[in-house]
Amino acid sequence: MTAVDTDGWVRTSRDGAVLTVTLDRPDHLNAQTPATWTALRAVGDSLGDDVRVVVVRGNGRSFSAGLDRSLFSADPSTAGGLGQLGSMPAESAQERIREYQAGFRWLRSPGIVSVAAVQGHAIGAGAQLALACDLRVMTEDASLRLPEATLGLVPDLTGTSNLAELVGYARAMEVCVTGRPVTAAEALTWGVANAVVPAGDLDGAVATLVAALTAPPAGAVRETAALVRSAVRNTPEAQDAAERAAQARRLAELAAR
Repeated sequence: MTAVDTDGWVRTSRDGAVLTVTLDRPDHLNAQTPATWTALRAVGDSLGDDVRVVVVRGNGRSFSAGLDRSLFSADPSTAGGLGQLGSMPAESAQERIREYQAGFRWLRSPGIVSVAAVQGHAIGAGAQLALACDLRVMTEDASLRLPEATLGLVPDLTGTSNLAELVGYARAMEVCVTGRPVTAAEALTWGVANAVVPAGDLDGAVATLVAALTAPPAGAVRETAALVRSAVRNTPEAQDAAERAAQARRLAELAAR
């Protein structure tokens, strides 16, 4: 196993085909900054073809409490702060946010399945990071919350599309507008969480899920994951065509063996 420290309090470790990405600011409940998102994007950009599963987790008692408090400064001279973003021309601000979003969107890249291991709080950017993953394992005391609207803002780190895809229009609207927490029990009922376990069982539950994800042949998993991702947006006709094409590729590869 290898371990690498990246900028922005993000640590990575590799065990075979599994890459673990850890937010490592436990004394700040893994609060995030632009440096965190830059580091996450760098991890995504450096993924090798031999990585099959990415596990995202937070060190300490919380997955991530969201934005670092320093970013709420209205002072435009505060680097990466909301005041600085607000003082930019609209095009520049949107481009900056697009760069931040890239730190989240790669978690549904072709070739990998991503798993969030969520304990304690996952608030704002923390909730959006968990939602950016394909799958989530949560502890019984965990909760997800998107409080941006209550602060006069909006979720802008890929959270709205991922949440609506998971829970549907009405529930996504309620959660995003009210900013109320979604408990682990609700997350399990809604299909946001794949499993909810006692805090002491989180590592074991994630390891069991990862073992199941890496058990089938890599090519079949990658094709299947791509199909499931496209199914939520494709028309039935387009999805049928995608299935035919994927199966033809799989049959050709098997025949070649």
